[in-house]
Amino acid sequence: MTPFKGNGLAVLIGSLPAADHEQAIRMVFEYTPEIPLWVQLPTYPEEAMMVQFLPGIPGVVQSQGRVFIDTSEPAFDDELLKFYEDYLMVTEGGSPLDGTRFVLTDDTAKGFFTILDLMNSAPQRPVALKGQITGPVTLATGLTDQNRRAAFYDDRLLDVVVKTLAMKGRWQAEKLSQLGVPAIIFIDEPGLAGFGTSAFVSISGEDIGRVLSEVIDAIHQAGGIAGVHVCANTDWSLILDSSADILSFDAYGFFDRLALYEEPLKAFFDQGRTLAWGIVPTSDSKDIEKETAESLLAKWDSQEARLEAMGIDSARIVAQSLITPSCGTGSLTPDQALKVLEMTRRVSQAVRSRA
Repeated sequence: MTPFKGNGLAVLIGSLPAADHEQAIRMVFEYTPEIPLWVQLPTYPEEAMMVQFLPGIPGVVQSQGRVFIDTSEPAFDDELLKFYEDYLMVTEGGSPLDGTRFVLTDDTAKGFFTILDLMNSAPQRPVALKGQITGPVTLATGLTDQNRRAAFYDDRLLDVVVKTLAMKGRWQAEKLSQLGVPAIIFIDEPGLAGFGTSAFVSISGEDIGRVLSEVIDAIHQAGGIAGVHVCANTDWSLILDSSADILSFDAYGFFDRLALYEEPLKAFFDQGRTLAWGIVPTSDSKDIEKETAESLLAKWDSQEARLEAMGIDSARIVAQSLITPSCGTGSLTPDQALKVLEMTRRVSQAVRSRA
């Protein structure tokens, strides 16, 4: 894997409230030029988190407003067999991912191809490029079969979901790294907020670790840097104990919860891994309105001090940190999103200037 240091740089989380992909990428270049990302625009239904990465999964149908896997169709078993044939051709046969069911397409991920097209006009050479996929836990607990049973509880469907996401993460890492800089792929896992609740009945930490590892390993196989993003509270040991290179979290709302994991956090930094601080709020418009770059920098200072009190050196903290919004901005108004982007950039600049 390519060595990577966050060095307090700014990066965004997925979505923007725009209708034009090129315009959105230009915004990314303006506010986070060091680590641009391809954008997801929720104004397009096909770019919604729970459907964007479904192409390639056998048996997916859309009916009466529902998207689900119909295992009752006579052709499903044949589709499943063909899926594994395609998968093994890549993983065992050495065939390239290009041209397979595991690539992103312009129909559902136009932002990916837009950033590739526009990189020649980027304002500067980036330090890294960022992509993202919906996480296997989030997708497999949200996607159901025809009987509304979550895919996570059907071993066949869970395996297909995980392998599809793993290959799409690997393909992104391959394509982005061809531009000559490290590729960072975030695995977006808001569903992990449900771990330990009735919504995750019979799902163990070992189950989650297994499916995350398969996706992370696929990204690593392509030389990519794998991050896991959770925009709520969870059992943070699920990520701290994983092989993820980056833990991305809502530092604005949940730093105190993460800070409870003192020994795992110290080990995380000792291993050279990166913390992506979602210090800029996105979930509450009142928070966005009241905060400034200066107030958020003060929050960063107090949180950094907590880690220093654990025995983690300040210089190491900055070197192994990224500054981000707490989540994507796709659900915000354009003015709110612009303020979030501006505060993210300014906090990052301030953190780096004092390092």
